[in-house]
Amino acid sequence: MTAIVSVKDLRKVYDGGFEALKGVTLEIEEGEILALLGPNGAGKTTLISALCGITVPTGGSATVGGYDIIESYRDTRRLIGLVPQDLSLEPFEKVITSVRLSRGLFGLRRDEALIEDILRRLSLWDKRNDQIKTLSGGMKRRVLIAKALSHEPRVLFLDEPTAGVDVELRRDMWEIVADLKTQGVTIILTTHYIEEAEAIADRIGVITDGQILLVQDTATLMRQMGRKELRIDLKTPVEAVPPVLGGYDLQLTADGAALSYSYDTNADGTGITALLGDLAKAGLALADIHTKQSSLEEIFVGLVHKEDAS
Repeated sequence: MTAIVSVKDLRKVYDGGFEALKGVTLEIEEGEILALLGPNGAGKTTLISALCGITVPTGGSATVGGYDIIESYRDTRRLIGLVPQDLSLEPFEKVITSVRLSRGLFGLRRDEALIEDILRRLSLWDKRNDQIKTLSGGMKRRVLIAKALSHEPRVLFLDEPTAGVDVELRRDMWEIVADLKTQGVTIILTTHYIEEAEAIADRIGVITDGQILLVQDTATLMRQMGRKELRIDLKTPVEAVPPVLGGYDLQLTADGAALSYSYDTNADGTGITALLGDLAKAGLALADIHTKQSSLEEIFVGLVHKEDAS
């Protein structure tokens, strides 16, 4: 696939010396959903702001659709839709008027059919004549998306798109993003909700301290870095792990009723067969066993902690 956003050694140093971006290099493919994960202050919003022309980078370069974000600012901005974190909307404006205005700001002619299509896809058509102040937080977030889509961008940046949205509306947002992808829109989102990235992103980028730790497709990331945990429920609780099982690094639950064993699915051997044999030799009777895949959140926390320790 072709990269529609290309970032090379992008840097941003603010007055006072704070370095928000420390040489970010990133290729974003056309038509994909890329999730940027990182703690507060990691550089996610600064990166988006630089690519959208809100802040000027102090080093490096970036292109959108082949246009340089500095030298061809107007060309790049026409290709970009931005949904910011803040619900910055005119409270007394009608929904449809606000979306029309956003399209007009790009010098485009009115297209009532397009505006209706966008509002219908975002479940806003029935509220098109409502004042924005009367909408819920989730509906206001949808209005922001509608405004960002009004000029038919090829790249959509979503900065914490489901912040402050309840679980049901968050899942509706996931469906909206998936629908946009089918229409060829490239989507870059930042999120604190790990399950959001795991559920909808084609690739995941981990950023911390102004640097990209890795960019990997979601399935491969889970496969390569995810571990599984085997939980062994015992018929009779024990007070401690028998010494004969000391080589397995087993964790005993507080009530002594279960053991947990972590293993790498990509290793030559999991050690489970030997463990089960040694459990029998130790006189431990099993009531049940089940496995759990490491979540993306556990992987992310591990990566950040590893980087902080290095």
